[in-house]
Amino acid sequence: MARNTRAKKQPEAHKIDGAEIFAALRELEKVKGIPMDYMLERLKQALANAYRKDREDRRDVPAENVVVDVSEKGISMFQVKTVVEELEDTALQIHIDTARNMDPNVQVGDTITIPVDVEKFGRIAAQTAKQVVIQGIREAERGMVYESYSNKAQELLTGTVLRLDPSGDMIVTVGTGNEKHNAILRVSEQIPGKTYREGDKIRVYVLEARQGARSTNVYVSRTHPNLVRRLFELETPEIAEGQVEIRNIAREAGSRSKMAVRAAMEGIDPVGACVGPRGGRVGAVVEELHGEKIDIVVWSEDPCQYVKAALSPADVISVELVPGQKACRVVVPDDQLSLAIGKEGQNARLAARLTGYKIDIKPASQAEPVEDQEEE
Repeated sequence: MARNTRAKKQPEAHKIDGAEIFAALRELEKVKGIPMDYMLERLKQALANAYRKDREDRRDVPAENVVVDVSEKGISMFQVKTVVEELEDTALQIHIDTARNMDPNVQVGDTITIPVDVEKFGRIAAQTAKQVVIQGIREAERGMVYESYSNKAQELLTGTVLRLDPSGDMIVTVGTGNEKHNAILRVSEQIPGKTYREGDKIRVYVLEARQGARSTNVYVSRTHPNLVRRLFELETPEIAEGQVEIRNIAREAGSRSKMAVRAAMEGIDPVGACVGPRGGRVGAVVEELHGEKIDIVVWSEDPCQYVKAALSPADVISVELVPGQKACRVVVPDDQLSLAIGKEGQNARLAARLTGYKIDIKPASQAEPVEDQEEE
């Protein structure tokens, strides 16, 4: 006989007062931002699982045979059974005569919902339900943190140093309200030589969020070149408004950075905009980076002009490209050689990273044409 799935009037189930539960879930949504509907589903799942595992007959009935209703008035639970003439499985079936005591109109093959006394759950069932709800909260929190900080990747955030680990890593609290979270500033992402104390305020660049089995880890940096980019975006209105564009940044954190900029419209001095009145804008960035030197140069489509600017503050006599290679030979005055190369080669190294060209620097007294070198 075909199963009749029409709705039938059923006896009222034993209920648990839901006022306290709903109040707790509303508070959870308010404080942690976890949707109430999500937690209600987790609660229903927890109660259903607890009933299935704590039945007196020890039968683990299928999930579709347990129905949980949650409302403002309370929590009700029913077991779904099929009406039969010959009873073979008391866990999943009910005899027609018994069923008609509940609903005179029921027919063989119909399903009927039988109230379950939720209050009679044992301690184990209650603990199971509690653990599932707790796990649901944790999963929701992890998901929210991952989504929030995945969207914040490559952004600049202000954080507070919470803890210094023996490994050298730092735990930094970032975000506010429901989005407050502890981020990891690994020792490799810290500016060399700079020390912090618990409670210090610092700005960090969000690298990524990684979702693990038990938690979501947010990783931040103080050494990434884009930290310099984001700081200048904050300090320079012309960059925020699109009048000045940062084309590239080469950085050795804690020591020196080079930044190439260009004007996106006529009449704008890109270097002057970044430096600011009386050096106030670049000064604010340098202060945030604890004295890191910053060279701001004009980007150019002409590789020779770009390399020449990148070697600032050294004067450059000439720049010649090496045919067939992304390399160039630079000639500087003899008295500018050490300045062009920089301490331990830093100026030349940063210029090469900024432009993408291998740079060979020679003093004027030793300069030879590129063609002569090729012939040799």
